[in-house]
Amino acid sequence: MPKRLAYDRVLFTVTLILVAFGLVMVFSASAMVSMERSHSPYFFLFRQLIGAAIGLALMWALMRLDYRRLNTPLVVYPAMLCTIAPLVLVFFLARSHNAHRWILLGPISLQPSEIAKPTLILFLAWYLASRCQKLDNWRPLRPVLVYLALVCGLVLLEPDLGTTVALAMIAAVMLFIAGLRWRYFALGALLSAPVLYWAVFRVPYRRERILAFLHPWAHAEGVGFQIVQSLIAVGSGGLTGLGLMDGRQKLFFLPEPHTDFIFAVTSEELGLIGAVALVLLFALFMARGMRVARRAPDAFGKLLAAGITAMIAIEALINFSVVIGLMPTKGIALPFISYGSSSLIATLAATGVLLNISQHCG
Repeated sequence: MPKRLAYDRVLFTVTLILVAFGLVMVFSASAMVSMERSHSPYFFLFRQLIGAAIGLALMWALMRLDYRRLNTPLVVYPAMLCTIAPLVLVFFLARSHNAHRWILLGPISLQPSEIAKPTLILFLAWYLASRCQKLDNWRPLRPVLVYLALVCGLVLLEPDLGTTVALAMIAAVMLFIAGLRWRYFALGALLSAPVLYWAVFRVPYRRERILAFLHPWAHAEGVGFQIVQSLIAVGSGGLTGLGLMDGRQKLFFLPEPHTDFIFAVTSEELGLIGAVALVLLFALFMARGMRVARRAPDAFGKLLAAGITAMIAIEALINFSVVIGLMPTKGIALPFISYGSSSLIATLAATGVLLNISQHCG
């Protein structure tokens, strides 16, 4: 009788804890906002529960699908098409929140940039796996650069600078693990500097965010309002917090507390102890994910596991940094925790692939 493959139980358990914790915090952070918008405190929780159910079902299915079946153009090319097509489609649809970021289908909203992250990881893992020994010059990277520029360019035009930066960082991690030399990273940073300068300093609202980041209290009634309210929430929690559901800044002071700034609500209600516990859960996830990458049996599995782990770790690090004022405000959700079905489903599906790779580690 063949031996049954075992997945990383620590990684699996941490994922379930993060999802459950996220559902609790979404309800706590959104109940009052939900009551105002839909006359029910459960509106956002119910939608997040649907996203969690779909995401967990996909995670379970992908845990049982041999990841090596993804290592084929018959999977990679359709995945790339399913990324580019929605990213182009959003520009032909009505704007929402002054941006082309969502495809709205009645009560269902899809954020194509969330699909772009795991599909970029899949493409890079597939393409680089057979070329890890040939990265001594830039020529083998031309397809990577074209696809990365196309995806990042479309996401940047939505506009969504935060996700664009996250995509570039994920690609950089995977290229580093594939063996790309340092001088090419320096060249890439040099070439992207003018684009980054234009995207930040030539766009008025982003330039104002930089000013708010540098001097938040001087702009507390204007562009610095969000970060100031976030810092007040974090500071108000003290060591043990005000208690679950008892936070004050979410009561129409902190804008959209259930999305990008849900960590501020967590810090206020659960205090330093709760905030550190959440950070440690992400650190444990990252450690186990990189362990899977190190022990993967082939280059494709190694790059795929590293990319998925980097995606979640980078997003968490950016979100934590924004909430406590270490980075300018960006629209990056906290994986597993922030409200948003597209993000939750994509993250759980990617985690399912990571867990499948863990079954093949020696």
